[in-house]
Amino acid sequence: MSEEPHMLVDVVEDNILVATFNRPEKLNAMGAPLMEILENAVLRFRDSPELKVMLIKSKGRYFSAGADLKAGGGGGGGAGFTQDRGSGVREAHRLLTMRRVWDEMEAIEKPFVVAHHARCVGGSLEMSLSCDFRLAATSASYSFPEGNFGLLPATNGVSRLVRLVGPHWTKLMIMANTPITADEARIAGLVHKVFPDESFEHDVMEFCRHVAKQNGEFMGTAKVAIELAAELSRHDAAQVERMANSVLTLSPDYAELTRAHNENVGKGKGPK
Repeated sequence: MSEEPHMLVDVVEDNILVATFNRPEKLNAMGAPLMEILENAVLRFRDSPELKVMLIKSKGRYFSAGADLKAGGGGGGGAGFTQDRGSGVREAHRLLTMRRVWDEMEAIEKPFVVAHHARCVGGSLEMSLSCDFRLAATSASYSFPEGNFGLLPATNGVSRLVRLVGPHWTKLMIMANTPITADEARIAGLVHKVFPDESFEHDVMEFCRHVAKQNGEFMGTAKVAIELAAELSRHDAAQVERMANSVLTLSPDYAELTRAHNENVGKGKGPK
């Protein structure tokens, strides 16, 4: 009897690519087979112009327990952890499959949405930090248990988390090794929205459909501009804003969207 795939990938209505963690009996731990499917799905999303949004979700009592430590953790450079020199460990971290995939997700000029219905731990939280939108059910919670092993999160957990929530919450989650609830995560800025458990799947799909309707050229340009602006002074960020809008204004999409808007206004319909 063959084992079910560790991740299910499907395209649903409105050109949304859905990747679902499918190891509920193993708390959706992320080993090499799951990471291979996820990376292929990310590349498919990147290379398919018709796909508008990628949604990552899971089923079971955990969203994910993080890296499958019994199967080599983040994959790729995992063997380097056995080396007895700091440089070897650092190189192993750099070569981890997880790091490569998370970096690619952050760079692709399309929106990634992750939906946490339950506990999101370790590597799966690091993956989520690379997504553009994080949605939580009331029952979700978040933690970095790497401190139990005397380690920091290995694949950009510190660097991305502190950019999102600041040192205050980062110290609580990493130094104090303290889980936070979905509501605390929303207050911290870790998640964008918290939905009731009962309507979570419906609410997530409604959000994804809304995002999928946005203009693709605008979406990609906005993603790049926002990431750049976050790292620059106010003055330099304003220059990024001007450059980005100069490209968008000259796009045929701008003329068409403006025409459609004016038609709607003429019919008595305001902007949504």
